[in-house]
Amino acid sequence: MLREEKVFKDPVHSYVYVQDKLIWNLINSSEFQRLRRIRQLGTTYLTFHGAEHSRFSHSLGVYEITRRIISQFERHHYPDWPKEERMVALCAALLHDIGHAPFSHSIEEIFGTDHEEWTVNILLGDTEIHRILSAASPTLPQQVAEVIQKTYSQSIVVSLISSQLDADRMDYLLRDAYFTGTDYGNFDLERILRVLRPHQGTIVVKESGMHAVEHYLMSRYQMYWQVYFHPVTRSSEIILRQIFKRAKQLHATGYSFQWMEPAIGSLIEGNLSLDGYLSLDESLVQYTFSRWQQESDELLAELCYRFMNRKLYQYITFEEISAESLDEIEKAFSELGLDPEYYMEIDYPFDRPYDVYRTEKASMDGKEKAPIMLLEKDGSLSEIATRSDIVSSISGLHQGRYHLYYPEEKLIRQRHRLSANIKQIFNIHDEE
Repeated sequence: MLREEKVFKDPVHSYVYVQDKLIWNLINSSEFQRLRRIRQLGTTYLTFHGAEHSRFSHSLGVYEITRRIISQFERHHYPDWPKEERMVALCAALLHDIGHAPFSHSIEEIFGTDHEEWTVNILLGDTEIHRILSAASPTLPQQVAEVIQKTYSQSIVVSLISSQLDADRMDYLLRDAYFTGTDYGNFDLERILRVLRPHQGTIVVKESGMHAVEHYLMSRYQMYWQVYFHPVTRSSEIILRQIFKRAKQLHATGYSFQWMEPAIGSLIEGNLSLDGYLSLDESLVQYTFSRWQQESDELLAELCYRFMNRKLYQYITFEEISAESLDEIEKAFSELGLDPEYYMEIDYPFDRPYDVYRTEKASMDGKEKAPIMLLEKDGSLSEIATRSDIVSSISGLHQGRYHLYYPEEKLIRQRHRLSANIKQIFNIHDEE
C-alpha cells in the first residue's frame, strides 16, 4: 500500500482513489501516460467540440468503478467474490485500453490491427508495464493478459471488465455524455453499484435494481444513435479511412512520399514493431496529415486538407437505395472526374450492427458476453428481458438508414454537367 493515498480529481466520479503502490506505478508508466495523447472518441471532436477527453481519463474511470465494486463486495463479505483476485481485476481495469492506437477503430479497419492483441503484446513484451507487473508477481502479466483475452480462469474478473454490464461501459457512457454535452448517456451509477452481486462466477443484479439497469440500457441505446453513430462523425471517420487507404495504395505503387514518419511507414507496410506502435499517438498522426497536405499526389493532399480543416463530406439519407441508382451515381461521378472510390461512400448501418442488449450469450464481435441476470428474492436467477418489457423491446439489432457521403461543393461547381435525376437525388438546383 502507498504511504499516503493518491487522489485524482475527476469530472465524472468526483475523485479517483489510488491506495496501491502497484496501481500508482502503472499509472506513471510511459505506456499508460501515452493514453493522454489518444482521444477516447476518435474523430467525434469534429462533431461535438467538447469531446477532447482521453483514453487516460477513461481508463482511470474504469479502474475507479471496478475498485468501488470490489470494495463493496469485500465490505459485505460476499462469499462468491474471490478476494485474492482483487489486484488482477484492478490492473486489468486500469490497463484494458493500453493497446489502442490513435483514431483506433479507423486504423484497425484499414490495417487489420486489433487493439486487444496490442494490449496483450504490451503486457507481455519488453515494456515498463510488464516490468512493473512482474516485479509485483511473476505471473501477474499473464493473468492480466488472460483477463483481456477473456480466457482467465476466474470468469467473474472478466465480467467486471467485459460484459453487458461492465465497468468499461458504465464509465464511457457517463464520460462521453459529459464531454459531448449531451444527457443521453446519464444513468444512476450509484444505484447500479449498490445492486451488483457476485454469484457463481459472474456478476448479477439484485432484482430490485432492474429499473436502474433499464435506464442504463436506454442510455446506451441513445448514446449510440445520437453520438457514436452521428452522421457527421461518420463523415470524418470516412475521410480518415480514405487518407490511410490512399497512403497504402500509393505505397503499393512505389510512390515516393515527400515526408514519412518511420512508425507511420511501418504501419502502412504492415511490419510495425511494438516500440513503433507505442510511438504512435494522435499528435503524430495529425502532424503527418499536415505534412501530407503538401504531397504531390493531389488526392492525398486534398483528403488531408479536408480532415485537418473539417471540410467534411455532406450526406443524403435513404431508406433504401437500388443498385441501378448507385450505378447511375457512380457513372455521374466518374464523368465529372471524381473517383467514386474516394469521393462517394455508402454508409450501411447494418454493416456495423449494434446490440443494445442481447438475451442470448453472444455479441456483435463474436466474443461471448453473458446476458444480464437478476437475482430473485428466493435465490433463483432470471434473465432481465424476461422481466422487463423495456429491455425486451430494445433487445437485438437496430438498423438505421443509408447515408451517401460526397463532396457537395464539387457537385455544385459542375452542376451544369449533371442530369436532372442526379440533381434531384442530391437536391442540387440550377443557378437562378
